[in-house]
Amino acid sequence: MRRILLVEDDPSLGFVIKDNLSMKGYDVTLCRDGEEADRLFAPTAFHLCIFDVMLPRKDGFTLARSVRARDQSIPILFLTAKSMTEDKLEGFRIGADDYITKPFSLEELLCRIEVFLKRDRVSEPIGSTLFRLGSYEFDFSKLLLRFGTSEKSLTQKEADVLRLLYQNRERVLKREEILKQIWGNDDYFMGRSMDVFISKLRKYLRDDECVQIVNYHGVGFKLELRTEQ
Repeated sequence: MRRILLVEDDPSLGFVIKDNLSMKGYDVTLCRDGEEADRLFAPTAFHLCIFDVMLPRKDGFTLARSVRARDQSIPILFLTAKSMTEDKLEGFRIGADDYITKPFSLEELLCRIEVFLKRDRVSEPIGSTLFRLGSYEFDFSKLLLRFGTSEKSLTQKEADVLRLLYQNRERVLKREEILKQIWGNDDYFMGRSMDVFISKLRKYLRDDECVQIVNYHGVGFKLELRTEQ
């Protein structure tokens, strides 16, 4: 059974969400504030987190930072009454995987959850999980990017994007292809989220100038692995 950590300070909304998710077969732990959720969170205890942004005692952004420090791969979905682009981008920079703006339908929430949980995070992906990117070694199964003696832990979504770019390195990968395969849809805010993830990956790969994620404006991205001259 998939376990979800739900943090929502509105008692009525929290009850409705938990009740509906429970009826769909999810094991839901409901917390009323960020501090309680922070105490309960453990990397092996949950498969997905749903955080309201405006929470008492510890807000959703602060809670997400704390969770990301302990678990890079667990999906984090924000519930928010805010519609400002910068607020959403801040969440993505922290490591959020998705946003739903209130009011939302429970059907939409369930669809978003299913997108994140349809992949079994415990099972090994098909094919090789170890890739060579110039001077980097990319270990998909362990969510690690190695450069010499240094290691960078990736989030699951960062690893998913990098692997997809690598697997399609012979061509320009269209934006909508990446969005549909990794995010499940290609709406505006998912596109902005993808741009944040691409920027992070470029930063991680900046120590080898022969490895570049090239932006083909209005079309998509291509992972270029060049040989030193």
